[in-house]
Amino acid sequence: MNILISALLLLGIVFSLRARLKMMMWRSDRASSSLAKAITQLVGTAGGIYLSLELLLTFLGLPEEIWNPPSVYYFKPLAVFSLLIAIIQPYGQKFLAYVQKRRA
Repeated sequence: MNILISALLLLGIVFSLRARLKMMMWRSDRASSSLAKAITQLVGTAGGIYLSLELLLTFLGLPEEIWNPPSVYYFKPLAVFSLLIAIIQPYGQKFLAYVQKRRA
């Protein structure tokens, strides 16, 4: 099961990076590596989401065992959830642009 989760996460990261690279292709010149920028965006987005969720759950006073249980997995569930949201983000952005284009 751990291998399946790891493979799915890796596959999601690859597809998300491809989508981010395509989105950045027309934005600026290629002074630095586009792949490095895409990875930085992915990690920055996932990190921001993780910190926000961690602070929100701490603020709400939920016991840490509920949202960060000790498990046999070597991933923190909240970190995986944050990474999944960051992976889905460029596709959600494309979908919103498509919906706005259709409205106009």
